[in-house]
Amino acid sequence: MPAKIPFLDLSRFPKKLQTELKNKFSELLEKGIFSGSEEVEILEAELKKYLGAPFLSVCSNGTDALEIALRALNIGQGDDVIVPALSWVSTAEVVLLCGARPVFIDTNSEGLIDLSLLDQVYTSKTKAIIPVHLYGNLVDMPTLIDWAKIKQVKVIEDAAQAFGAFQGNCSAGLFGDIGCFSFYPTKNFGALGEAGALTCKDEELARKLKALINHGQIKRDHHILVGRNARIDTLQAGFLNTILPYFEPWQKQRKFLAHVYLEELKHLEWLKLPRDIEKSTHNAHLFTVQCRERDQLKSYLEEKGVGTSIHYPRIIPKMKPYLFDQNFTASEQLVSHVLSLPLNPFLSQQEVLHICKLIKNFKLK
Repeated sequence: MPAKIPFLDLSRFPKKLQTELKNKFSELLEKGIFSGSEEVEILEAELKKYLGAPFLSVCSNGTDALEIALRALNIGQGDDVIVPALSWVSTAEVVLLCGARPVFIDTNSEGLIDLSLLDQVYTSKTKAIIPVHLYGNLVDMPTLIDWAKIKQVKVIEDAAQAFGAFQGNCSAGLFGDIGCFSFYPTKNFGALGEAGALTCKDEELARKLKALINHGQIKRDHHILVGRNARIDTLQAGFLNTILPYFEPWQKQRKFLAHVYLEELKHLEWLKLPRDIEKSTHNAHLFTVQCRERDQLKSYLEEKGVGTSIHYPRIIPKMKPYLFDQNFTASEQLVSHVLSLPLNPFLSQQEVLHICKLIKNFKLK
């Protein structure tokens, strides 16, 4: 047993993959092509196939994907966008960057948008909603989509943490008008830097998304709108193409380790375990537990050499740039109780069993 178990250590990539990534870098260096190229085309084709997406464009990162989605749907000045109180800050940040107003909604006990509150936050100015598949767990999208259709509200899925999660035969990101993915290095499917993607089902919208990503042009020097530079880097596309074959085996390992956690910790009444993490609707991005003594448990595990993380320590509407004068009871309780334990394909079963043993001994120390 190693002296320390990190929350995530990307230097643990398999040696075979490390060699393949080095070879890919050398290949691209020799070609001298660092923007665009067949690597981008291959990646888009493979991701479309895996997700079952009618249209998909890769881009610079998940945050840019969200902002571009809002712009493509003409969300801006005078519009309200419903955003969960608990999420990474990008979800609200992009709304303000587009000139619209984020209207925060409380979450349920799992950190997902509380669908029972939708009518309470809806107004005549509500033009869009951004459901976040937090920790890799899908929101009940059929219910949300039914509501959005009645209210004529656009749906932009924040699937940054949910690549590989499916509800029925439908992937995260394919329920709403636009789906946004992040391939940040810490994600289940991550690059060696920044990268993201957008999905949609409408051909004209797909054309607009692709133009917005590339300075508003549909071909070289033919600009149809005001866009931006949100193109993916060729190197990152090449790295993602190299990593993609490992994704499914890594997912199986994540699910296996999540099962070990559940079996070992299920009898601890003081610890709430994540729901549905073994189902297809959850991609096991994070194994997030809840307990009243979160801070003590975190310190205890760190003393024992186990890295943990908090996703997230503050809700967005309590941050200075996003202050929103309202109570978000469930979300505020979550941020004081949640703790993410190590869960990634580079961990061994023995390491997870050791972590579980430490947690079971926590109350006895």
